[in-house]
Amino acid sequence: MRLLPSHYPLLLLCFTLFTKTTAAMTTTTNKNKSRPKPKPALPIPSPLLSLTPGTWAYDTMSRRVNEEILQRTWEENETEFTEMKVTGAFEALRKDLSNAGTTQLTFLDESSSPDAVELAQWRDILSPFIISNKDTWLSAPWCVTEFYVYRRLMQAIGYFDPSSKGYQYDPFAKEKLRGLHSSVASAEGVLDKITSLSQTSDVATGLAIASAFCLWGNKMDLSIWPTNSSAEDLKLAFDQILSNSKDNLLHDDTATLIAYCQELHGKGGGNIDIIVDNAGFELVVDLCMADYLVASGVAKSVTFQLKAHPTFVSDALEHDLKNTVEYFASLDAGEYPHGRAAGERWLKYLNNQDWVCHEDNFWVQPLPMWQMHDDIFDDLNTRCDLAFVKGDANYRRLLGDCEWDYSAASFDDVVGAYFPCAVCALRTLKAEVGCGMEAKQVERAKELDPKGWMVTGRFGVVHFGKGCGER
Repeated sequence: MRLLPSHYPLLLLCFTLFTKTTAAMTTTTNKNKSRPKPKPALPIPSPLLSLTPGTWAYDTMSRRVNEEILQRTWEENETEFTEMKVTGAFEALRKDLSNAGTTQLTFLDESSSPDAVELAQWRDILSPFIISNKDTWLSAPWCVTEFYVYRRLMQAIGYFDPSSKGYQYDPFAKEKLRGLHSSVASAEGVLDKITSLSQTSDVATGLAIASAFCLWGNKMDLSIWPTNSSAEDLKLAFDQILSNSKDNLLHDDTATLIAYCQELHGKGGGNIDIIVDNAGFELVVDLCMADYLVASGVAKSVTFQLKAHPTFVSDALEHDLKNTVEYFASLDAGEYPHGRAAGERWLKYLNNQDWVCHEDNFWVQPLPMWQMHDDIFDDLNTRCDLAFVKGDANYRRLLGDCEWDYSAASFDDVVGAYFPCAVCALRTLKAEVGCGMEAKQVERAKELDPKGWMVTGRFGVVHFGKGCGER
């Protein structure tokens, strides 16, 4: 065929489309690749599975996530799900989980989201368990399947599809809002204490108290604590938790944390991140911690690392954080003077960029944190002086959700050896995974609560790791 001048515009158009498509495919591939990074200093053990009856993992994946969490989600959203016409997809997910031991995992529907990078990341995560092993919801690693439940839920309601009535709909918003409303009474006393602490020069005392509030606030997780409890009941419960806090710590690196933060204070403050877990009362105490860090001069700025989509019922998005700040700023100053003043202060922090919010898909994926996406690793390594890692799911990822020895494997060898900056984990135990806990304290916890010591949130740890990066 002979090319005529009239063909040139069409050829140019075809070449342009080919170039753009190739560039987009290359960008997706490059973003999905991750360069080799440091790993734990100890041999990495096997991940937790959900195959053993009597374990929390088995109960979660064979019963709890479907019969309790998704059932409650249906009850909360029946009208909305019906109007959005997503009940069929929602019930299909529940059917999979009701036969978790025999139902094989499947890939995400690639037409359900315009984010090709995120879909490719999930395909890479799932491929070993779908293509190689043909795993079920129980035989694949627990962390993978539990995170995947919530990603499948987002697919079922059309969360990522701009043409869907479920686009950007948060099925947990009602629970999170109730958790926020019920948090005010307990928060008032905490805020009174935090405000007075920041006005003294005693960083050791202030940080010890602020970190204790921040740690034990995780016990108020909405997936375990009912949000229909009265505000007074929750206040009394949290007071009891704090009174038992020292007795219930299975490892305590608070002294090491204080020494490190005193160094930051002496240098004029550091850039500190909080890798956030739950909304509700726990998010309020995270904000209290961030408030103290900035007001005391330990931090120049605080960055909140937040979830990119609704997950694990109560996990916090940027919207949840800003909604919490605005709610506290609107409280009745006569009834809640400390809450109102804190809300107004927090608004200023956000407006002045003393506080920064950052959502990312990595925080809603089950990858071990030693497989951190390159951009997040580089950011933490070059910008962040200290990262507080909150909650149980984040802690499980710090450990790769693997079967480490509870006492013989130190946190610094497991996490400090690879994490891109100094790291402090504040965790109440809600899963059968851990490391670096005092052997005597572990035995004591087993005696006090033989069946539930690892999963009820009664016991906690404060772990500190140096990190692998030199700043």
